[in-house]
Amino acid sequence: MTLDKFFNPKSVCIIGASRNPRKIGHVILRNFTETFGGKIYPVNPKAKKILGLKCYHSLEKIKGKVDLAVIALPAQIVPYILEECGEKGVKNCIIVSSGFRETGNTKLEKKLERVIEKYDIRMIGPNGLGVYDPYSGIDTIFNPKHKLGRPEKGDIGFISQSGAVMCISLDWMSMRGYRISKAISYGNATDVDVPELMEYLDRDKKTKVICLYLEGLKNGRNFFNTAKKTKKPVIVLKGGKTQSGRKSAKTHTGALAGKAGIYSGAFRQTGIIEAEDLEKMFDLARALSNQPLPKGNRLRIITDAGGFGVLTSDWADKFGLRITKVSKKSKKKLKKLVPEHATLGNIIDLTGDATSEMYEACYRDAVRDKSVDMIALILLFQPPLIKEDLVNKVLKLSGKKTTAILSAGGDYTENLKKKLEEGGMPCFSSPKRCIEVLHALYSYSKK
Repeated sequence: MTLDKFFNPKSVCIIGASRNPRKIGHVILRNFTETFGGKIYPVNPKAKKILGLKCYHSLEKIKGKVDLAVIALPAQIVPYILEECGEKGVKNCIIVSSGFRETGNTKLEKKLERVIEKYDIRMIGPNGLGVYDPYSGIDTIFNPKHKLGRPEKGDIGFISQSGAVMCISLDWMSMRGYRISKAISYGNATDVDVPELMEYLDRDKKTKVICLYLEGLKNGRNFFNTAKKTKKPVIVLKGGKTQSGRKSAKTHTGALAGKAGIYSGAFRQTGIIEAEDLEKMFDLARALSNQPLPKGNRLRIITDAGGFGVLTSDWADKFGLRITKVSKKSKKKLKKLVPEHATLGNIIDLTGDATSEMYEACYRDAVRDKSVDMIALILLFQPPLIKEDLVNKVLKLSGKKTTAILSAGGDYTENLKKKLEEGGMPCFSSPKRCIEVLHALYSYSKK
């Protein structure tokens, strides 16, 4: 666990801390003053105090031990600052500065390599946003919090080669109420690279699922060997799959992005789940972190809207999931509760007369039915007899059997979906995405 000081340091220095609220060094320092409980040392030769904290002229003026240095300075002076870190005995550094290999300045990045080798320093970056850890309060993201939301404590770990992709993802996750354990933007990966970060998150007790945005790899064999050994689910979104994308990746993080088919084949061989977009990646992550894996592909569909039931059935058929019939015993029991015109066949359609109690009874029956491996629960909250208490009724059965909830609508529906999400129930707005996720869980269970 040589990377632990990046996530759990007792003391941090911000080199490049600024009094100017518009500067990167000011935003990062403010982040730490608001969330970090350890020692904070701002370093700026032109200031005595910033945000109420004593400011140090240089790193050597700090008397206490420094576990982690965050460097936010122009690229040209970063190697010299890194040398000072080595002299001070700082063994972990995050460099958010850009202007290195990604701009063609390989000589400057080589200087960083020589310094970290000389002093045995571990480094994340350069050209990355660094680390966000809601548990320890580490936050080196230089986007202000009123512009970019931070997700609360959760169990999804996110590694991103791109700082922008990480930022947008965190902001979106925060809005949707999705939770995270750690997020790392590693940029050019001059030192710390994807395999080490995967190993760390695989051992991290707070992380259940690992998400990865990847453009290219320095050492493909090392990555795939690590992926084979990783015990937790890994979901990857690969950037640079086209010729244009590969060119963009080279100027973005200096990454050499290989052909898409080679990567996809290797992902399949190592058990990595590949997602086509960010939304699907986090859809899968939410389901894998909270839902038990199914033992088979037998599906029960429960709905209060026939059309949504039909569309969901179509997608289930396309993805090769088997829709199970309601047993005679269950039919006899449920008929006493549901309307006469309700359907209890391949699909349980409670119609617009559905009540919260009917839903609970049908869902409970599906959870107990040994011929059902997974459940698509279509909860449309608009019918008049459906009450908000249905959310709690459903959450009482959460985790008992693989379930994905399909629910669509406006603000009222979205608020109830957020409560379901917070309780560990993954919710989706389209039949395709709902079934796609269930199919992915089934496919992963076979591996």
